[in-house]
Amino acid sequence: MENVLSQQEIDAMVRAARTGAAAPAPGPGATPVESWDLSRAGQIGREQLEAITSVHEGFARNLTHALGAYLRVGFQATLVSAEHLTYREFLQSVPEITYLASCRLIPMEVNAVVQMDLKIAFPMIDVLLGGEGAGLAEPREITEIEEQILDGVARVVCRELETAWRALKMQIAFERRVETSAARRLMAPEDRTLSLSFEITMSEVRGSLSVAVPVTVSHALLRQLAVDWTRVPGSQSGDSRRRLMHLLLDCPFVAEVASTGLRAGMGALAGMIPGQRLGFDRGAAEPASFLVAGVGLARALPARCGNRRAARLLESPQALAAATED
Repeated sequence: MENVLSQQEIDAMVRAARTGAAAPAPGPGATPVESWDLSRAGQIGREQLEAITSVHEGFARNLTHALGAYLRVGFQATLVSAEHLTYREFLQSVPEITYLASCRLIPMEVNAVVQMDLKIAFPMIDVLLGGEGAGLAEPREITEIEEQILDGVARVVCRELETAWRALKMQIAFERRVETSAARRLMAPEDRTLSLSFEITMSEVRGSLSVAVPVTVSHALLRQLAVDWTRVPGSQSGDSRRRLMHLLLDCPFVAEVASTGLRAGMGALAGMIPGQRLGFDRGAAEPASFLVAGVGLARALPARCGNRRAARLLESPQALAAATED
Protein backbone atom coordinates (compact mmCIF):
# COMPACT_ATOMS: atom_id res chain seq x y z
CA MET A 1 0.00 0.00 0.00
CA GLU A 2 1.31 3.50 -0.84
CA ASN A 3 2.51 5.43 2.20
CA VAL A 4 0.83 8.85 2.68
CA LEU A 5 1.85 11.37 5.33
CA SER A 6 -0.86 12.53 7.66
CA GLN A 7 -1.61 16.24 8.12
CA GLN A 8 0.00 16.11 11.58
CA GLU A 9 3.23 14.71 10.12
CA ILE A 10 3.28 17.37 7.40
CA ASP A 11 2.72 20.15 9.98
CA ALA A 12 5.54 18.75 12.14
CA MET A 13 7.97 18.74 9.20
CA VAL A 14 7.08 22.35 8.31
CA ARG A 15 7.60 23.48 11.92
CA ALA A 16 10.96 21.68 12.05
CA ALA A 17 12.08 23.39 8.84
CA ARG A 18 11.11 26.85 10.17
CA THR A 19 12.72 26.43 13.60
CA GLY A 20 15.78 24.44 12.52
CA ALA A 21 14.84 21.58 14.85
CA ALA A 22 15.41 17.97 13.91
CA ALA A 23 12.74 16.59 11.65
CA PRO A 24 10.58 13.79 13.06
CA ALA A 25 11.40 10.24 12.12
CA PRO A 26 9.47 9.04 9.06
CA GLY A 27 6.64 6.61 9.53
CA PRO A 28 7.01 2.87 8.94
CA GLY A 29 7.76 2.07 5.31
CA ALA A 30 8.39 5.72 4.40
CA THR A 31 11.10 6.46 1.85
CA PRO A 32 14.01 8.37 3.47
CA VAL A 33 14.44 11.89 2.08
CA GLU A 34 17.82 13.62 1.84
CA SER A 35 18.55 17.28 1.15
CA TRP A 36 20.09 17.81 -2.28
CA ASP A 37 23.37 19.69 -2.39
CA LEU A 38 23.65 21.45 -5.75
CA SER A 39 27.45 21.35 -5.53
CA ARG A 40 27.26 17.55 -5.88
CA ALA A 41 26.04 17.88 -9.45
CA GLY A 42 28.52 16.47 -11.96
CA GLN A 43 30.45 14.41 -9.41
CA ILE A 44 32.61 11.63 -10.84
CA GLY A 45 30.83 8.27 -11.01
CA ARG A 46 32.41 5.09 -9.65
CA GLU A 47 33.58 3.77 -13.02
CA GLN A 48 34.83 7.18 -14.10
CA LEU A 49 36.66 7.59 -10.79
CA GLU A 50 38.37 4.25 -11.33
CA ALA A 51 39.55 5.36 -14.78
CA ILE A 52 40.80 8.74 -13.50
CA THR A 53 42.49 7.03 -10.54
CA SER A 54 44.24 4.51 -12.77
CA VAL A 55 45.69 7.25 -15.00
CA HIS A 56 46.99 9.32 -12.10
CA GLU A 57 48.35 6.38 -10.16
CA GLY A 58 50.56 5.88 -13.21
CA PHE A 59 51.44 9.58 -13.07
CA ALA A 60 52.42 9.20 -9.40
CA ARG A 61 54.72 6.26 -10.23
CA ASN A 62 56.40 8.18 -13.06
CA LEU A 63 56.75 11.26 -10.85
CA THR A 64 58.42 9.08 -8.20
CA HIS A 65 61.11 8.03 -10.66
CA ALA A 66 61.47 11.46 -12.33
CA LEU A 67 61.79 13.55 -9.17
CA GLY A 68 63.84 10.85 -7.46
CA ALA A 69 66.38 11.13 -10.29
CA TYR A 70 66.14 14.93 -10.29
CA LEU A 71 66.75 15.19 -6.53
CA ARG A 72 69.01 12.11 -6.30
CA VAL A 73 67.35 10.98 -3.06
CA GLY A 74 64.67 8.52 -2.07
CA PHE A 75 61.37 9.99 -3.20
CA GLN A 76 57.82 8.65 -3.44
CA ALA A 77 54.55 10.13 -4.69
CA THR A 78 51.23 8.43 -3.92
CA LEU A 79 47.79 9.40 -5.19
CA VAL A 80 45.50 10.24 -2.25
CA SER A 81 42.34 11.52 -3.94
CA ALA A 82 40.84 12.60 -7.26
CA GLU A 83 37.59 14.53 -7.01
CA HIS A 84 35.55 17.31 -8.55
CA LEU A 85 35.64 20.49 -6.44
CA THR A 86 34.83 24.11 -7.13
CA TYR A 87 37.92 26.27 -7.49
CA ARG A 88 36.87 28.06 -4.29
CA GLU A 89 36.87 24.75 -2.39
CA PHE A 90 40.31 23.88 -3.78
CA LEU A 91 41.79 27.21 -2.66
CA GLN A 92 40.22 26.83 0.79
CA SER A 93 42.21 23.62 1.24
CA VAL A 94 45.49 25.38 0.38
CA PRO A 95 47.65 26.51 3.37
CA GLU A 96 48.08 30.25 3.84
CA ILE A 97 51.86 30.04 3.24
CA THR A 98 52.63 27.63 0.41
CA TYR A 99 54.07 27.32 -3.09
CA LEU A 100 51.59 27.92 -5.92
CA ALA A 101 52.38 27.90 -9.63
CA SER A 102 50.25 28.46 -12.72
CA CYS A 103 50.44 26.33 -15.86
CA ARG A 104 48.89 26.78 -19.29
CA LEU A 105 47.15 23.88 -21.03
CA ILE A 106 47.61 24.12 -24.80
CA PRO A 107 45.63 24.04 -27.09
CA MET A 108 42.67 24.22 -24.68
CA GLU A 109 44.08 27.58 -23.49
CA VAL A 110 42.99 27.16 -19.87
CA ASN A 111 44.92 27.48 -16.60
CA ALA A 112 45.94 24.82 -14.12
CA VAL A 113 47.40 25.23 -10.62
CA VAL A 114 50.17 23.25 -8.91
CA GLN A 115 50.43 23.53 -5.11
CA MET A 116 53.25 22.20 -2.93
CA ASP A 117 53.47 22.13 0.87
CA LEU A 118 56.45 24.04 2.23
CA LYS A 119 57.28 21.24 4.67
CA ILE A 120 58.27 19.15 1.65
CA ALA A 121 59.40 22.09 -0.53
CA PHE A 122 62.19 23.26 1.80
CA PRO A 123 63.78 19.78 2.09
CA MET A 124 63.82 19.65 -1.73
CA ILE A 125 65.56 23.04 -1.81
CA ASP A 126 68.08 21.87 0.81
CA VAL A 127 68.90 18.73 -1.24
CA LEU A 128 69.33 20.66 -4.48
CA LEU A 129 71.66 23.09 -2.70
CA GLY A 130 73.85 20.21 -1.49
CA GLY A 131 72.26 19.56 1.89
CA GLU A 132 70.73 16.43 3.38
CA GLY A 133 67.09 17.45 3.05
CA ALA A 134 66.55 19.34 6.29
CA GLY A 135 63.21 21.06 6.76
CA LEU A 136 62.12 24.14 8.68
CA ALA A 137 60.56 24.23 12.12
CA GLU A 138 58.23 27.08 11.15
CA PRO A 139 56.96 27.97 7.65
CA ARG A 140 58.14 31.22 6.10
CA GLU A 141 57.94 33.00 2.77
CA ILE A 142 60.09 31.71 -0.10
CA THR A 143 63.06 33.76 -1.24
CA GLU A 144 63.68 34.58 -4.91
CA ILE A 145 66.44 31.97 -5.22
CA GLU A 146 64.30 29.32 -3.52
CA GLU A 147 61.45 30.19 -5.86
CA GLN A 148 63.63 29.53 -8.91
CA ILE A 149 64.64 26.14 -7.49
CA LEU A 150 61.04 25.11 -6.86
CA ASP A 151 60.08 26.31 -10.34
CA GLY A 152 62.38 23.59 -11.67
CA VAL A 153 60.54 20.98 -9.58
CA ALA A 154 57.17 22.28 -10.85
CA ARG A 155 58.40 21.96 -14.43
CA VAL A 156 59.13 18.27 -13.81
CA VAL A 157 55.58 17.85 -12.46
CA CYS A 158 54.14 19.53 -15.58
CA ARG A 159 56.26 17.35 -17.88
CA GLU A 160 55.16 14.11 -16.21
CA LEU A 161 51.51 15.21 -16.17
CA GLU A 162 51.76 15.94 -19.89
CA THR A 163 53.08 12.38 -20.38
CA ALA A 164 50.21 10.93 -18.33
CA TRP A 165 47.71 12.85 -20.50
CA ARG A 166 49.38 12.02 -23.81
CA ALA A 167 46.04 10.71 -25.08
CA LEU A 168 44.82 14.33 -25.08
CA LYS A 169 47.79 15.50 -27.21
CA MET A 170 48.07 18.43 -24.83
CA GLN A 171 51.04 20.58 -23.91
CA ILE A 172 51.34 21.69 -20.28
CA ALA A 173 53.49 24.81 -20.14
CA PHE A 174 54.79 26.01 -16.78
CA GLU A 175 54.25 29.77 -16.45
CA ARG A 176 55.33 31.17 -13.07
CA ARG A 177 54.89 31.05 -9.34
CA VAL A 178 51.86 33.07 -8.18
CA GLU A 179 50.77 34.51 -4.87
CA THR A 180 47.53 33.25 -3.35
CA SER A 181 45.75 36.50 -4.20
CA ALA A 182 46.78 36.19 -7.86
CA ALA A 183 45.85 32.48 -7.92
CA ARG A 184 42.24 33.42 -7.17
CA ARG A 185 42.06 35.11 -10.57
CA LEU A 186 43.23 32.10 -12.59
CA MET A 187 39.73 30.59 -12.55
CA ALA A 188 36.27 31.70 -11.46
CA PRO A 189 35.50 30.70 -7.84
CA GLU A 190 32.51 28.52 -8.81
CA ASP A 191 34.23 26.83 -11.77
CA ARG A 192 34.42 23.08 -11.23
CA THR A 193 37.87 21.53 -11.22
CA LEU A 194 39.45 18.11 -11.15
CA SER A 195 41.43 18.25 -7.91
CA LEU A 196 44.28 15.73 -7.58
CA SER A 197 46.00 15.27 -4.23
CA PHE A 198 49.27 13.35 -3.76
CA GLU A 199 51.25 12.44 -0.66
CA ILE A 200 54.98 13.12 -1.07
CA THR A 201 57.49 11.20 1.05
CA MET A 202 61.19 12.10 1.08
CA SER A 203 63.47 10.65 3.75
CA GLU A 204 61.73 11.38 7.06
CA VAL A 205 59.57 14.18 5.67
CA ARG A 206 56.01 14.02 4.34
CA GLY A 207 53.91 16.63 2.62
CA SER A 208 51.29 17.06 -0.07
CA LEU A 209 51.30 18.03 -3.72
CA SER A 210 48.02 19.12 -5.34
CA VAL A 211 46.98 19.85 -8.90
CA ALA A 212 43.75 21.59 -9.96
CA VAL A 213 42.64 21.65 -13.60
CA PRO A 214 39.32 22.74 -15.16
CA VAL A 215 36.70 19.99 -15.20
CA THR A 216 36.68 20.14 -19.02
CA VAL A 217 40.09 18.46 -18.93
CA SER A 218 38.81 15.47 -16.94
CA HIS A 219 35.80 15.19 -19.26
CA ALA A 220 38.09 15.21 -22.29
CA LEU A 221 40.33 12.63 -20.64
CA LEU A 222 37.37 10.36 -19.86
CA ARG A 223 36.10 10.68 -23.44
CA GLN A 224 39.52 9.70 -24.78
CA LEU A 225 39.75 6.76 -22.39
CA ALA A 226 36.30 5.63 -23.57
CA VAL A 227 37.51 5.82 -27.18
CA ASP A 228 40.57 3.74 -26.31
CA TRP A 229 38.38 1.13 -24.64
CA THR A 230 36.17 0.81 -27.73
CA ARG A 231 39.29 -0.01 -29.75
CA VAL A 232 39.79 -3.21 -27.78
CA PRO A 233 38.88 -6.17 -30.08
CA GLY A 234 35.48 -7.59 -29.30
CA SER A 235 34.41 -4.65 -27.16
CA GLN A 236 31.96 -3.37 -29.75
CA SER A 237 30.53 -4.86 -32.92
CA GLY A 238 31.28 -3.22 -36.26
CA ASP A 239 27.58 -2.57 -36.97
CA SER A 240 26.94 -0.77 -33.68
CA ARG A 241 30.09 1.30 -34.10
CA ARG A 242 29.08 2.38 -37.61
CA ARG A 243 25.57 3.18 -36.39
CA LEU A 244 26.97 5.30 -33.56
CA MET A 245 29.27 7.16 -35.96
CA HIS A 246 26.33 7.80 -38.30
CA LEU A 247 24.26 9.24 -35.44
CA LEU A 248 27.15 11.47 -34.39
CA LEU A 249 27.12 13.12 -37.82
CA ASP A 250 23.90 14.91 -36.83
CA CYS A 251 25.23 16.09 -33.45
CA PRO A 252 26.10 19.80 -33.24
CA PHE A 253 29.41 20.79 -31.65
CA VAL A 254 30.68 24.25 -30.78
CA ALA A 255 33.38 25.21 -33.30
CA GLU A 256 35.44 28.39 -33.20
CA VAL A 257 38.57 30.01 -34.54
CA ALA A 258 40.40 31.71 -31.68
CA SER A 259 43.62 33.59 -31.11
CA THR A 260 44.57 33.49 -27.46
CA GLY A 261 47.21 35.33 -25.50
CA LEU A 262 46.62 38.68 -27.23
CA ARG A 263 47.54 41.67 -25.07
CA ALA A 264 46.67 45.35 -25.16
CA GLY A 265 47.79 48.23 -22.98
CA MET A 266 45.41 49.77 -20.46
CA GLY A 267 45.89 53.18 -22.08
CA ALA A 268 44.76 51.85 -25.45
CA LEU A 269 41.73 50.12 -23.90
CA ALA A 270 40.69 53.16 -21.86
CA GLY A 271 40.75 55.41 -24.90
CA MET A 272 38.74 53.20 -27.24
CA ILE A 273 35.77 54.64 -29.10
CA PRO A 274 33.27 53.01 -31.50
CA GLY A 275 34.83 52.34 -34.88
CA GLN A 276 38.40 52.51 -33.60
CA ARG A 277 40.81 49.68 -34.42
CA LEU A 278 42.86 48.08 -31.67
CA GLY A 279 46.19 46.64 -32.80
CA PHE A 280 47.82 43.54 -31.27
CA ASP A 281 51.39 42.31 -31.26
CA ARG A 282 50.58 39.40 -33.58
CA GLY A 283 50.72 39.37 -37.37
CA ALA A 284 47.44 39.35 -39.29
CA ALA A 285 48.65 36.39 -41.37
CA GLU A 286 49.53 34.29 -38.36
CA PRO A 287 47.04 31.38 -38.07
CA ALA A 288 44.72 30.88 -35.14
CA SER A 289 43.51 27.65 -33.49
CA PHE A 290 40.46 25.79 -34.77
CA LEU A 291 38.66 24.47 -31.66
CA VAL A 292 35.81 21.96 -31.54
CA ALA A 293 34.14 21.60 -28.13
CA GLY A 294 37.13 23.41 -26.67
CA VAL A 295 39.68 20.96 -28.11
CA GLY A 296 42.21 22.20 -30.68
CA LEU A 297 42.09 20.20 -33.93
CA ALA A 298 44.04 22.24 -36.45
CA ARG A 299 45.34 25.66 -37.42
CA ALA A 300 43.00 27.88 -39.39
CA LEU A 301 42.39 31.40 -40.68
CA PRO A 302 39.13 33.38 -40.40
CA ALA A 303 37.29 33.43 -43.73
CA ARG A 304 33.88 34.21 -45.28
CA CYS A 305 31.56 31.99 -47.28
CA GLY A 306 28.96 34.26 -48.86
CA ASN A 307 27.40 36.20 -46.01
CA ARG A 308 28.45 33.64 -43.38
CA ARG A 309 31.57 33.42 -41.30
CA ALA A 310 33.86 30.48 -42.05
CA ALA A 311 37.23 28.96 -41.18
CA ARG A 312 39.86 28.05 -43.74
CA LEU A 313 41.80 25.07 -42.39
CA LEU A 314 45.52 25.06 -43.04
CA GLU A 315 45.91 21.37 -42.25
CA SER A 316 43.77 18.27 -42.01
CA PRO A 317 42.69 17.35 -38.46
CA GLN A 318 43.11 13.67 -39.38
CA ALA A 319 46.61 14.27 -40.73
CA LEU A 320 47.51 16.28 -37.63
CA ALA A 321 46.27 13.49 -35.35
CA ALA A 322 48.22 10.87 -37.34
CA ALA A 323 51.39 12.98 -37.20
CA THR A 324 51.00 13.45 -33.45
CA GLU A 325 50.55 9.72 -32.88
CA ASP A 326 53.69 8.97 -34.92
